[in-house]
Amino acid sequence: MPRYRTVTSPDRVPVESDAEAAPGHEGGGTAESGPLVALVVPTYNEAENLPVLARRIFALNIPNTRLIVVDDGSPDGTGDVASELARQLGGRLELIQRGRKLGLGTAYVEGFSHALAEGAAFVLQMDADLSHPPEYVPDFLRRLGEADVVVGSRYVPGGGVDEAWGVPRRFLSYAGNFGIRAITGLKVRDATSGFKAFHAGVLSSLYLTQLRSKGFAFQAELASACQRMGFNIVEHPIMYSTRAKGRSKMSMSIIIEAMWRLPSLRWKRNI
Repeated sequence: MPRYRTVTSPDRVPVESDAEAAPGHEGGGTAESGPLVALVVPTYNEAENLPVLARRIFALNIPNTRLIVVDDGSPDGTGDVASELARQLGGRLELIQRGRKLGLGTAYVEGFSHALAEGAAFVLQMDADLSHPPEYVPDFLRRLGEADVVVGSRYVPGGGVDEAWGVPRRFLSYAGNFGIRAITGLKVRDATSGFKAFHAGVLSSLYLTQLRSKGFAFQAELASACQRMGFNIVEHPIMYSTRAKGRSKMSMSIIIEAMWRLPSLRWKRNI
């Protein structure tokens, strides 16, 4: 087991009850007060899902929340949808338009770097397809009062997946996570979770550009980097939903990349 250390930061503020300071219900300040909370969401062909996600995020009334959309030139017009949402939301949504498909991992790195440059105190990552219910965000922020990294987990008590998942898909997911943990030495039970929250100091301490995975292996690589650095990682149970609309981005090339990159993480000593 690694010896976990805790980030010491003036921005370490526990989030209390929803009725108090989640950050920013009554008593938490106005919509633009308090530490900046940035949610990084990569997109590729999510034009139908993105408006629903944005509406649900901002309905939480978390003060000083910024939604950073990193779009890889979606042919379905996701970038145009994001631009219109940015106009409607008065700057609370920012679009990074990369023009072509460069991969999930690099999208997160670019989004994280942008959030840090803007002075975010807390940075979250999540999918745009509504498989990660944004209603968990206040819980994640509360957990950052005790931890450096929060992982939304299907595989801890209280977590699970949509009933629409069949037995083969459930087995494949569970077996895949078990295999990744065995290969990499990760202690995180949901190694492939893309729903995470970080103190900004965690991401600042990592050499993000040295994270090489482009597909879902990025999630395990990032968690492994945090574990090697000794950060205090907690898993918060989530119910993983089925993609709302659109098609999964999983492909054989992404699976091959994971098989090639992940074994080396067990022996890697620094990021």
